[in-house]
Amino acid sequence: MDMSITGLYNSMGPTAKAVFILLAFLSIYSLGVSLERWWNFKLARTQSVKFAMEIGQLLKQDKLQEAIDLAKRYRNSHVAKVVSAGLLEFQYSAHGASTAGHDIVAAAERAIERATMMTVADFKKGLGGLATIATTAPFIGLFGTVVGIINAFRGMAASGAGGLGSVSAGIAEALVTTALGLFVAIPAVWLYNYFLNKIERFQVEMSNSSSELIDYFMKRQASKAA
Repeated sequence: MDMSITGLYNSMGPTAKAVFILLAFLSIYSLGVSLERWWNFKLARTQSVKFAMEIGQLLKQDKLQEAIDLAKRYRNSHVAKVVSAGLLEFQYSAHGASTAGHDIVAAAERAIERATMMTVADFKKGLGGLATIATTAPFIGLFGTVVGIINAFRGMAASGAGGLGSVSAGIAEALVTTALGLFVAIPAVWLYNYFLNKIERFQVEMSNSSSELIDYFMKRQASKAA
């Protein structure tokens, strides 16, 4: 018997082949999501570093509009997104004649919180699929194995042959789906945890940037009030 992947696939029954194809599709989907997220996270990290180096000088000179325009150029930066939201709200609220200084800062802080939540949600796109694949792929493979073993013993009963040799080929075919299920699930678990750790780091960076921006707004309002 041909024990290669192609040979085992050709000797599988319809159910095992369907499981094999499904797991192959899930593997491709997992790889596609991982590559897209990796590229997105890389852009976010690279642009955020550049943005952080440039935004400080503009804020020191109180060039709010220039800072907003700068943030718009770094569309993939998570830090730029939250800073832009705070600056826009602060600038808008500051032009309201009836708005008190502490209200302006509070409004900017709420805008930053909303932008942070939306940015985190964007980062998590596709990760739910990775988590689902990581948890279900082994069971899908196990289902194919169980069906394959049932068919192997059913064939042994129909032929009247006994012994391990008469079912070993069928069991080998069936176990391929379990192996494939684990092959799909293990990288999905690793990648899911990797991206979650990245998101947690991005959240810390957004939180730090938000705190520094709020401090800047408070100092600016205090200097105007003095």
